[in-house]
Amino acid sequence: MNAPATPAADYGSPDRAVTPAQLVPNALMRTPDVCAVTGMARPTLYEAMAKGLFPRPIKLGEKSSAWPCREVDAMCAARIAGKSEDELRALVVELTEARKRLA
Repeated sequence: MNAPATPAADYGSPDRAVTPAQLVPNALMRTPDVCAVTGMARPTLYEAMAKGLFPRPIKLGEKSSAWPCREVDAMCAARIAGKSEDELRALVVELTEARKRLA
């Protein structure tokens, strides 16, 4: 019997976790998905944006917006790491500036 290339126990470990941004590097997430991933309710998400604690979405059209998946991942990682509000604001600025370099 052949052993699997990657043991099943590795799939759930944090160092082996696969983020959506790794699966689809330029994926975009709509509001319900961002709320589900971050655990924030929609009003809380928009309050965080108003305070500069979460990046604003990009416009997809007149009535639709989405966030780059890599930005949502970065914000979740920063919160998990216990970053302060000032550090989160700095990260938001950094992520927003990075958008300009991608274009």
